[in-house]
Amino acid sequence: MTKRLIRLPRDGSPILDIHSLGRGGFPGAGGFSRAQIDQITRTVRRVPEVMVKVTGGGTKVGAVKAHLDYISRKGALEIETDTGDRIAKDQQKAFLADWHLELSAGQYRKARSGQPAPRAMRLVKNIVLSMPPPTPPEKVLAAARVFAREKFAGQHRYAMVLHTDQQHPHVHLVVKAEGNHGHRLRIDKPLLRAWREDFARMMREQGIAANATPRFVRDQNKRKAKPGSFRAQRHGSSTALLERVKDIANELAQTGTIRDPARARLIATRKAIIASWMKAADALDAQGEVVLAGDVRYFANHLPPVLTDKERLAIEFLRHRKSRRSAQRAAEGPIRDPDKEFTR
Repeated sequence: MTKRLIRLPRDGSPILDIHSLGRGGFPGAGGFSRAQIDQITRTVRRVPEVMVKVTGGGTKVGAVKAHLDYISRKGALEIETDTGDRIAKDQQKAFLADWHLELSAGQYRKARSGQPAPRAMRLVKNIVLSMPPPTPPEKVLAAARVFAREKFAGQHRYAMVLHTDQQHPHVHLVVKAEGNHGHRLRIDKPLLRAWREDFARMMREQGIAANATPRFVRDQNKRKAKPGSFRAQRHGSSTALLERVKDIANELAQTGTIRDPARARLIATRKAIIASWMKAADALDAQGEVVLAGDVRYFANHLPPVLTDKERLAIEFLRHRKSRRSAQRAAEGPIRDPDKEFTR
């Protein structure tokens, strides 16, 4: 698995840009702006983070139809369109036909360097807009409507469905890749980052505290593993991961610990992140934002433990092993003492 590392600047400049929290520089003589201060405040006080994720998109009309079936739960949920209409299951076929996806189907983009062959162009972009619980679902939907209208109205056809069957309310947004004027929608990392910031702003406009910062600014490079994911992967759904688990088990059995060369790099990154936050705190002190400066220092000094991918997997393995042993002991029942049995 490819490891995502943060490049440390060679010129000694901070890796944190507090304005965008990841992309720029520290304040000039005038100090932080009000907007910058607000973003720092949201980040160090751990305001809930929005999620904007691109989950793919079909290259064939049938795949797009299947995705609409999925997000509408086979017609149980209405699909909301860019014209404000509500589409039931028996209307989906006519609705999709109006997008004329067949005119774009079968087109290929040129193969990039290292790719064996051209790839079929996606007919749509599947996007998910989400907030953690207990955000009211209707607020997520309202912000998603504003987001879709601001980004795509008059340019790209789109449709959306709100899902509330999971803990985090989220909206599935399907956007036609080819625009009304022939321009294709291309989503890169800077655009996705801007979308997150915009969606967070739109959530705040709905009265919901929301933030959008890169994970590395909060030093959260990995999401917490979902319950059961280790068991599923451990039982063969990932051969590569299974081999890694075996290596970890052997290393723990032989040495009782885990050593990972990647840890030194993560430690260096952590130190750079903390140093950048401390510089931000000094700048806030100079601006008279003493309370916020204290919050920044507390935040920097209480970041999550530094863990490599290997160490995270080892922790999950040990938890899984402990859980299995506890279940086995419970199944076997209490061990009887024969002496006590005799004296009864």
